[in-house]
Amino acid sequence: MSAARNNKVAYFYDSEFSTFYFGQNHPMKPHRLTMTHQLVLGYDLQKHMDVFRAVKAQPTQLGQFHSADYIDFLARVTPDNMGDYSAAMGKHNFNEDCPVFDGLFEYCRLYAGASIQGAVRLNHGLCDTAINWSGGLHHAKKGEASGFCYVNDLVLAILELLKYHARVLYLDIDIHHGDGVEEAFYLTDRVMTVSFHKYGDFFFPGTGALIDIGEQRGRYYTLNVPLKDGTDDKTFHSLFKPIMAKVMEVFQPGAIVMQCGADSLANDRLGCFNLSMKGHGEAVSFMKSFNVPMLVTGGGGYTKHNVARCVVI
Repeated sequence: MSAARNNKVAYFYDSEFSTFYFGQNHPMKPHRLTMTHQLVLGYDLQKHMDVFRAVKAQPTQLGQFHSADYIDFLARVTPDNMGDYSAAMGKHNFNEDCPVFDGLFEYCRLYAGASIQGAVRLNHGLCDTAINWSGGLHHAKKGEASGFCYVNDLVLAILELLKYHARVLYLDIDIHHGDGVEEAFYLTDRVMTVSFHKYGDFFFPGTGALIDIGEQRGRYYTLNVPLKDGTDDKTFHSLFKPIMAKVMEVFQPGAIVMQCGADSLANDRLGCFNLSMKGHGEAVSFMKSFNVPMLVTGGGGYTKHNVARCVVI
């Protein structure tokens, strides 16, 4: 796959994702990544991308954001010994949403590694767009799991991009607010975070109000666009396109990280928006039109066949 292309795309995947299982009744199904990859192959999309096997992140790489005691806990806890870690599980917010399962740490290393790899290739000009559908776990905090997310690959990728770029834009179109990423960069002017999400009615995670705009040097570098139930393509893009056009004009980022959670689609198991697959994809196309290096990740999405079809479309 060495043919010249106007837009070089790097795509990251590993068959090991199919081996991870959150539990029978848990909405998060890593198997959706295998379904997505099969559609990629079915449509011969791999012929238009450079395909890479994800390389697991090392604990030292995870430590660029996460606390040492949290990483150590992730590396040690298993379903067999979790009874010995009851205090740590409480401290690090492990619960029904964020359970311990076989291979947990390897899963975290794998999806985080893929996002870091994508950022590195962007930094070196080896691709224009990097895709990691396994990533986008935007709720994870420095020392806590949250909302099905354990390691925040997005923060790690942004930190990697900041080594080469003065400013990085983070854009989130998951139905849930990108709270973990916002919190990580709330005080800086080098990263602007923009999140379009459902807000109110006690919807998880309960953050992302219009008045949350950043603090100290980061004041006005956080932008939240809270939306209501039933948001459709017309309503979404009437806000999305003018807002993002102005953000790009004023902030002028050197790179973009875009979280494309598919739970904002109509008929999602946990969502309440009414976006079509075309409308969801149109948001990505609009951002690509600015010709800025971009890492694109997955995120939420709890109706498996919708996730697979959405990311391929």
